Amino acid sequence: MTGYAIHTRDTPAGTITIELKSVNSRFLDLQFRVNDDLRALEPALREAIIGRVVRGKMECRLSFGRRLAVGGAQAINSVLLNSLADLQHQLRDQFIDAAPLSVYELLRWPGVIEESEVSQEGLQADVNDAMRAALDAFIESRAREGAALREVLLSRVEAMESIVRRITPLVPQLVAQFQLRASERLQDALGLGHSQHSGTPNLTREETLERIRQEVTLYGIRIDIAEELARLSAHLTETRHILQKGGQVGKRLDFMMQELNREANTVGSKSAMKELADAAMELKLLIDQMREQVQNLE
Repeated sequence: MTGYAIHTRDTPAGTITIELKSVNSRFLDLQFRVNDDLRALEPALREAIIGRVVRGKMECRLSFGRRLAVGGAQAINSVLLNSLADLQHQLRDQFIDAAPLSVYELLRWPGVIEESEVSQEGLQADVNDAMRAALDAFIESRAREGAALREVLLSRVEAMESIVRRITPLVPQLVAQFQLRASERLQDALGLGHSQHSGTPNLTREETLERIRQEVTLYGIRIDIAEELARLSAHLTETRHILQKGGQVGKRLDFMMQELNREANTVGSKSAMKELADAAMELKLLIDQMREQVQNLE
């Protein structure tokens, strides 16, 4: 799921800034943007994130602005400055027309202005504190989004429960109607719907009617979706319970989406009536909408 947080911490050695942001992903994918001189701190940052975040394509940026050394001339790195002067003389002996370095350029040269000495242990501790604060803000932002997503998902659950309640009373009636029409068509096809028959069947009329009843009953059982609707209701109840309980629900809801989709597919494949087929299509659309959002939850 998406999230964003930035935390800045001032220390005696300098300013630490940690920025965290993530976009939706089913798994945890970490990327770090850290300067080479701070690369040794990356394992601790990774461990801190893995300990509190489960999902998301996440980017962590760490920057550190060192404080300048105090005390007049001591702020100038004389050794580096003399080295630059020697190099400049050597180059200008070969390139006479080359312009000399300006004071501005010299002052901006990396290392000319001395920076305060930084203790790695102290820096590590300060970065760890900054990361904890940044993660607190990051998780809080994700919690707000998660609460909004939960309401969206609960509305989809309610819509599916309404569909199940609407079609459940229709199932026995629709199956009975289908069996009646199928029996009439079979009797007409066999010529049993008329008082006279041009040929002599191999089976008696009573035997043929009994065989028709058996076949129609078996097919009626195959198209009866009462069990599927009961399982759908149970899965929806469990989904609602997971959402209301909260916590790390992503993987559990992934599983529930699979189960809901399986039952909706079965309802669709067994639907011999337009009402049931339309309901199955509505259910699958709602499940697809939920599945897309569930992949964002942790």
